[in-house]
Formats: sequence, C-alpha cells, structure tokens
Amino acid sequence: MFYALNWFLSLALLALWSLACWGMHAVTVWVVSSAGALAGGSAVANTILVPGWLKAWMPPELMGQWEAFVSSVGPMVQAVLEAVPALAGGVTFLAWVLWGLGAVLLVALAVGIHILIALAKRHNGGPGAAKAALAR
Repeated sequence: MFYALNWFLSLALLALWSLACWGMHAVTVWVVSSAGALAGGSAVANTILVPGWLKAWMPPELMGQWEAFVSSVGPMVQAVLEAVPALAGGVTFLAWVLWGLGAVLLVALAVGIHILIALAKRHNGGPGAAKAALAR
C-alpha cells in the first residue's frame, strides 16, 4: 500500500512540475518574443509600463519622476529590448534543462522513499510479524 501511495504521489508531483514548467515556458516565450514591440519608442514604453488605471492613482509628482526615469533609461532599455527576441530559443533550452533536472530529482526522491519503505518493512518483519510474536 505504501509503495502505491509513494509512486502515486511522486507521479502527481511530476505532473504538477511538468505543468508548472510548461506554463512558465509559455509565459516567458511570450514575454521575450513580444519584447521587440517595446522598442518602438517612449510612447509605447509609457503605455506598457504605466497602465491607465494606475496613472489615475499615482500622484502627479511621482508620475513626473517616473517619466523622467523612463526617458533617461530609454536608450539602454531600447538596445536590450531589440536583442531580447533572439533569446527565445535559449529560453526553450533552459526550460527543458530545468524540467529534466526537476524530473530526475523527483524520480530519485521516489526511489529513495521506495527503498526506505522496503527497509522499514524488513526491519519490522512485515505485516504478519506482530501476529506471530503475539502467538508465541
């Protein structure tokens, strides 16, 4: 029973790990591939960086400081954003490596727990050992 429970939980964790890696990969590739659109200039960057609903809640002084900061960092950000879409292939490779490491770790953990269950059964003599000791 413990073996089945161990492997069921381990495979469920592996499925959740796979789902999490897939979701993070999809979001990361979307962000990296659409980052080139931000290189369109400061108007696009201001629209994306500070949404309209947030502008209504920001004080005018803070908004002025924010716009000054964005305009001063703009050329550097634009250079980085133009180079980012080329990294989308690297993100896929990195996602597969991270998924593989996590999967190996989860399977190794399941095998370790399997061995611990076997050792515990051997040490205790199995499920019938207590009845035999009471019968003596």
